[in-house]
Amino acid sequence: MEKPLTVLRVSLHHPTPGLAAFANVPQRLQHDTSPLLVGRGPDAHLRLELPHLSRRHLSLEPYLEKGSALLTFNLKALSRKSCVWVNGLTLRFLEQVTLSTVNRVTFSGIQMVVHIEGGTSLEAFVCCFHLSPSPLIDRPQAEETDEWEGVPQERPPPASGQQAPGHLGFLHGPSQPSPGRATETQLQREPPDSALHQPRWPPRASLG
Repeated sequence: MEKPLTVLRVSLHHPTPGLAAFANVPQRLQHDTSPLLVGRGPDAHLRLELPHLSRRHLSLEPYLEKGSALLTFNLKALSRKSCVWVNGLTLRFLEQVTLSTVNRVTFSGIQMVVHIEGGTSLEAFVCCFHLSPSPLIDRPQAEETDEWEGVPQERPPPASGQQAPGHLGFLHGPSQPSPGRATETQLQREPPDSALHQPRWPPRASLG
């Protein structure tokens, strides 16, 4: 029997009406377990036409945790010039975070909400995209709405034993964690339901 695929239901919103950035967004995209690239470059699996977007802006990277039968996903920031915000955390170049069941993501003016529905197949996963005419995040924090411009690349390190709030330390190591060794930061909270506009999805079709 064919195993059901993990489904990522991805809602996208940009405040500019009639924006052509989403012209190449498919309704459904099936992908293997290699990283799924998001950006404006020709090699991006999800190609968005925005001038401030990097060719490779971020990636969704599936992997299998030790002792788990379901895929887990990291989101990694790949842009050298802009930040990506995930559930209120700031990611800079090559920083990554493990996604939870419901995630709010902002980058280059785009609001993205990712719902993960676990499946037992470890060979591939599916992204189903929805373009929302309404904002997906009611009250984004101020730092989530501005591009990372004019911010020095080098910042003074925090005091010993402390970490800058809302900022993940650089994660040195492979994108794909080794079995039994966690290299990503786990999120300990999910955004409240009141902060997200839940799109109405059609009944889930068979992914045979």
